[in-house]
Amino acid sequence: MKDFLILLLLAPIVAIAQPGQTPYEQSRATEVYSPVPAYVAPGWQLGQPPADAVVLFDGTSMDHFESAKAETEGQASPWTLTDHGSMMVKPGAGDIRTKQGFQDVQLHLEWKSPIDTTGLEGQARANSGVFFQGLYEVQILDNYQNPTYTNGQAGSIYKQHVPLANPIRPPGEWNAYDILFTAPRFNADGSLKSPGYLTVLFNGVVVQHHAEIEGETVWIGAPKYTAHADKLPIKLQDHGNLVQYRNIWLREL
Repeated sequence: MKDFLILLLLAPIVAIAQPGQTPYEQSRATEVYSPVPAYVAPGWQLGQPPADAVVLFDGTSMDHFESAKAETEGQASPWTLTDHGSMMVKPGAGDIRTKQGFQDVQLHLEWKSPIDTTGLEGQARANSGVFFQGLYEVQILDNYQNPTYTNGQAGSIYKQHVPLANPIRPPGEWNAYDILFTAPRFNADGSLKSPGYLTVLFNGVVVQHHAEIEGETVWIGAPKYTAHADKLPIKLQDHGNLVQYRNIWLREL
């Protein structure tokens, strides 16, 4: 409807362009001055959230997160708050999730794997993940000189889409994800109206480009959609590895 109204506003402007007008006058016929995009102050240093962001983790508390483990669901996050501004997975404590639910978002988060990789390979190296609406996973894994199945490596939409590149940094260095998530929509009868989509920038490199989500993330079998609420929490995975997170913020779209 909004696009249709804009076209209606443009229509009379375009109609006044005449062959006898100067190029400048003719160009005015296709210039749009409304609506004016709202000003959003950017973060003035790399990685800082913009002014309209929901800051989920700034290094000082885990108040925006809670336990997602069945036995402790809804309790305070059991993960470890470090003394250098990050939170670290506490193996066995279970996944955590945001207390707030979200639909379409732009998400920024930074993560790093442990330096010591002795005896660890494949999916056993810094395995974690970020789940949009608690259901659709972008994989986190240390894939620095560490081969594994490609639709399960860092930057993959787990078991669905192989990343377009592997721009990972060495173990112990911080990596950044910037992700655009468009949530799926469902009809009143529970059938799928439109699928979800993910665009993922991994350390500034596009590794997923408007990739269509095929359904809920599963380890075994094929993904499929099940109707759910419009707004659900974002979940971070405990897969038994000491993965650290920092600087997590999002913008609702």
